[in-house]
Amino acid sequence: MGHRARGAPLNLDDILAGPPEEAAPALLGRCVTAHGVTVRLTEVEAYAGTAGDPASHAYRGRTPRNASMFAGPGTLYVYFSYGMHWCVNITCGPVGEASAVLLRAGRVIEGLDEARRGRTVPDRDLARGPARLAKALGLDRTADGTNLLDGRGPLTIAGPPTTEPIRSGPRTGVSKGADRPWRFWIDGDPTVSPYRRSPRAAAVGDDALRE
Repeated sequence: MGHRARGAPLNLDDILAGPPEEAAPALLGRCVTAHGVTVRLTEVEAYAGTAGDPASHAYRGRTPRNASMFAGPGTLYVYFSYGMHWCVNITCGPVGEASAVLLRAGRVIEGLDEARRGRTVPDRDLARGPARLAKALGLDRTADGTNLLDGRGPLTIAGPPTTEPIRSGPRTGVSKGADRPWRFWIDGDPTVSPYRRSPRAAAVGDDALRE
């Protein structure tokens, strides 16, 4: 599905106070910085809280793991995935609603040497996918619960949203709520990660998968 890139009628505080499916595309093109590395966001994915989104970590309520999702707009929710890597989310919506936007991919525009962190990978792939993005930025569980709006945490965000065309499609790798078109990306950007449907997701027709 295609989208027109949005302008910036609201400031970031207002954007993150809104629903995740509106906050997510408004983050594309903005730059996040941590530990000397800046990444321009090219792909994100929205998740609602307890309100009818079975793919959300908050779907069954608050736990010690997901508590940061309930802390209000701009809070980072950082979790360990498959026992191997970290993923970074920005919480949005009112305190207690637990919706969030997963940072899925981006382009490293500053701090290339720091972003490599000993890896030998093409520049395009340094932050291509949520695990690589978190690693490039040097973020782990210690960033969980910090807020990127107050300037006191390790991650900050700056810059306007993209003016390039935005597309949306099914979320990647989730077994429930897989066909909700809440993955958003900058059309044609090579740093966007490939779509991978979970083998556990219910079968759907070709139209639901077309991007």
